[in-house]
Amino acid sequence: MRRALATLLFLLLAAPALAVQPGEQLKDPALEGRAREISKELRCLVCQNQSIDDSEAELAGDLRRIVRERLVAGDTDEQVVDYIVARYGEFVLLRPRFERATLILWLGPLAALLAGGVIAINLFRASRAGAQPSLDAAEEARLDEIMRRDD
Repeated sequence: MRRALATLLFLLLAAPALAVQPGEQLKDPALEGRAREISKELRCLVCQNQSIDDSEAELAGDLRRIVRERLVAGDTDEQVVDYIVARYGEFVLLRPRFERATLILWLGPLAALLAGGVIAINLFRASRAGAQPSLDAAEEARLDEIMRRDD
């Protein structure tokens, strides 16, 4: 039983590492390390919630090979990313760049949080103001009568 659990745990933990095939890896450890770091920043266009480093999709494998080819050709990390973005668009980046076109992605959550805070404060103030409703004359007389009986 322990052996089965250990094997299952190993498979779950090693699954992302299995995406990069041994034949894809570069012989130069420094270049391979750079390729892995770049691959962690690029979105798998098939899976969409995984990096190409973690994805086993065929397109992710193609993108990993392109990254390695560009590195071997002498491109910098930024040039490799720019090359991929030029071919596939900004969507391929897991973390979009902070640019005019992506401001809504970066500032939208902050704006929503601030708007929610303003709404919450206004609701709190409104509930506090309305927490002590005034009584009309008949209600006050009835309340006085009840209070006198309890004495």
